[in-house]
Amino acid sequence: MPEATTPRVRAEHSLPPVSVAIATRGRTTTLRRAVGAIWAQTYRGRIDVVVVIDDTRAPADLDLPAPLDPSRQSLQVVVNDRRQGVAGARNTALALAAHDLLATCDDDDVWLPGRLDCQVRALQADPALLVVGGSVRIVRGDVHTVRRAPRHRVHLQDLLDSRVMELHPSALLYRTRPLRVVGGWNEDIPGGYAEDYELLLRLARCGSLGLVDDVVADVHWNGGSHFFSRWRTVSAALSTLLGAFPEFAASPRGRARISGQIAFAHAAAGERSEARTWMRRAWSDNRREPRLALTALVLAGVGPDRIQDVLHARGRGI
Repeated sequence: MPEATTPRVRAEHSLPPVSVAIATRGRTTTLRRAVGAIWAQTYRGRIDVVVVIDDTRAPADLDLPAPLDPSRQSLQVVVNDRRQGVAGARNTALALAAHDLLATCDDDDVWLPGRLDCQVRALQADPALLVVGGSVRIVRGDVHTVRRAPRHRVHLQDLLDSRVMELHPSALLYRTRPLRVVGGWNEDIPGGYAEDYELLLRLARCGSLGLVDDVVADVHWNGGSHFFSRWRTVSAALSTLLGAFPEFAASPRGRARISGQIAFAHAAAGERSEARTWMRRAWSDNRREPRLALTALVLAGVGPDRIQDVLHARGRGI
């Protein structure tokens, strides 16, 4: 064997194996694209993918790409055996995860080839980190908007103040043990909305979260979100979130952000009185909260979906 080959083989064997969880329902074409991007990772450690079908049975025409290197890649397809929804589906994958690291990917997003390389290095370099995300590229048609990681460490106060978009589900690599310690994804949130943010808040109570500078995933926003226009679900879930985290009292800016989202959702659902109530709450915490103006537009007759479309085109959300 050539001398130059030996160090590479040792390096591959020293890399930690990674479990991958993909929850999916009704998006076979984009799911195939997501799985193919995982097999194309430059990471030379073991990668074991669990695809969880959030339905009563798997589609007959799933036809997912096979691993490129079966000696270090595997694919398992199972049906969600917990509560229906993305939280239950991810918890099904968590129960099957065999490794100390677990990465997640939405079924309509795409990892960039070097994602696992840079994120595994970040976790190895800093054992205190519980999870690491990274810069992401928002893709909406032909428009690509890069959201750069604003910092390398994220603490609870940071996460209360801002959702930190770069801690996106398709960009996260977790340490499996603390993920299990905090109970995984919360299946009781109304409609499963913001389950990823709620989990990050619980993890941030226990330790630090991290970000890498590298762009690690393409996040596709094409108006196909499960929650697009489900405004009553959004308002109920975010109201529950505020009640579950009294720490928001230490972040008027963050509380105003959530209150503004709730106000917008009520306005979008035609619940004008509730919208005004939440607008007053947001105003009392932060008069510059931008969702106040967006809610006022909806109350004045501008369609909420139109506003959301404009924001998504700019790589932003409500």
